[in-house]
Amino acid sequence: MSEKKIHEDQKYIDGLLKNNSFIIQAIYDEFVPKVVNYIKQNSGSRDRAQDIVQETLVTIYNQASEKNLQLTCPFDAYFFLLCKRKWLNELKKSSNKEVTINEDVLSKGEEAQELAFETSVFGEKQALFAEMFEKLGTACKDLLKATFKIKSMEEVAASLNVTYAYARKKKSLCIGKLTTLVRESPKFNQLNN
Repeated sequence: MSEKKIHEDQKYIDGLLKNNSFIIQAIYDEFVPKVVNYIKQNSGSRDRAQDIVQETLVTIYNQASEKNLQLTCPFDAYFFLLCKRKWLNELKKSSNKEVTINEDVLSKGEEAQELAFETSVFGEKQALFAEMFEKLGTACKDLLKATFKIKSMEEVAASLNVTYAYARKKKSLCIGKLTTLVRESPKFNQLNN
C-alpha cells in the first residue's frame, strides 16, 4: 500500500512550528470555538476549555518538532479529537462527578473512539479518491483541478480556453467518471463496511 498523502492542512502544523502568528490566529478563529462549545456542554467552563486548547497546541507542537508530525487528515478533525480526548481524560480523573456524568463520559469515550476511526477512514477515502483521480484522462484532470482552485465556472472556462457550456458539461461527465471509478474499486466497499 502506498504511503498516505500529506493533507493540505499541514500548513497549520508548519505554522505552529514557525510560530506564525497568522496561522495561530486562524486556528483560534476557525477551530477553537468548536472545542470551547463542546467542553462547555460537557461539564466544563470557558477558562478550562482555553487551558485544554493550550495544552493540546503544546502537544501538537512537541510532536511536530520531535517526531516530524505529518498530517494526513483535516486539522479540524485531528485537533478536535485531541482536545476532546484530553477533556474526557480529565473528566474521568475527577472521580467525584455524579453518576449521570460518568455515564455521559462513557458514551463520549465511545464517540471519541468512533471519531478516531472516522479520521483514519477519511484519510483512506482521500487516498482512494486521489488514486482514482489519477486514472482520469488529462483533460478531465485539468478541468477538475481548475474547478478545485477556481470557484467560478466562467473563470474555469476562460482559463482552459473553452466555452462555459462545454466546461459545465465536461465537468459533469468527468465527475461521473470519477464517481464510477471510485464506486467500482474494491477498496470502496471495504471502506463503506
